[in-house]
Amino acid sequence: MAKSKIRANKIVTVIIPVADQDGAVDFYVNKLGFEKRMDVPFGGGYRWIEVGLGDETTTIALAPPPEGGSVGKRETGISLQTDDIDGYHSQLQQAGVDVDAAVSRMGDPVPPMFWFRDPEGNTLMVVQ
Repeated sequence: MAKSKIRANKIVTVIIPVADQDGAVDFYVNKLGFEKRMDVPFGGGYRWIEVGLGDETTTIALAPPPEGGSVGKRETGISLQTDDIDGYHSQLQQAGVDVDAAVSRMGDPVPPMFWFRDPEGNTLMVVQ
């Protein structure tokens, strides 16, 4: 009888270590359009906060760094998708978000994209 392999079956949460959790929640919810999904205390006075988009189940945790860990100025590797790249880019610019000056258009197969930075300097990408 062959053993079946046990595997992970989805990405649940990605973590961005932040120093100012309330500021991060304000940015992700009020400027980017996420909703706060969880905000619970855990060990030693910390908070575990998760934000998500629409019906998507994968969340971003805006969590304090591990002891001795750093925050800010990270390339998160997180890519968000929009159906209207120009409209979203403009909306974020008008909201005062630190976005690239223009949407990058390299041509197929690379989708139109731009990068933005959260208040702690963490970089995320938006693609169409």
